[in-house]
Amino acid sequence: MEVSRRTVMAMAVFMGVGALGKALGFGQALAKESPMKFEIEKTDQEWKKILTPEQYAVLRKEGTEPPFKNEYHNSKAEGIYHCAGCDLPLFSSEKKFDSQTGWPSFWEPISPKAIGTKTDWKLLYPRTEVHCSRCGGHQGHVFDDGPPPTGLRYCINSAALVFRAA
Repeated sequence: MEVSRRTVMAMAVFMGVGALGKALGFGQALAKESPMKFEIEKTDQEWKKILTPEQYAVLRKEGTEPPFKNEYHNSKAEGIYHCAGCDLPLFSSEKKFDSQTGWPSFWEPISPKAIGTKTDWKLLYPRTEVHCSRCGGHQGHVFDDGPPPTGLRYCINSAALVFRAA
């Protein structure tokens, strides 16, 4: 299949707008969020000392690991998933389901107080980012296409989690 020149130009413009928006802080301005304070705060250097490079990229720089190539997306083990940054219990295997997205997915956190959310405009449309309420570590995103009883899908990066077997 041949890609037209017009399609290539449209893609370049879209990607350029996204990069420009990020450089200008477009998403932050639209989200109108105040700075968050967390119980555990560390400098970047302190985080780099205790996290792997992949954990640091996900938890501190709001990165995303590749789908299907991460540790917990296919796990059926029973236990609790903790924040890899501060060890706060976040999700139970009892509320984990196979969303077929390539990331571990849960329909509910252990406690509403365990996680926080904010609006993420990185893709130029709003998504709800999920972070650890204790250290602010980026976990992933929550969507409204999950199973009953909540209808939610917490799509979480394995690199943001540490699993403790029951």
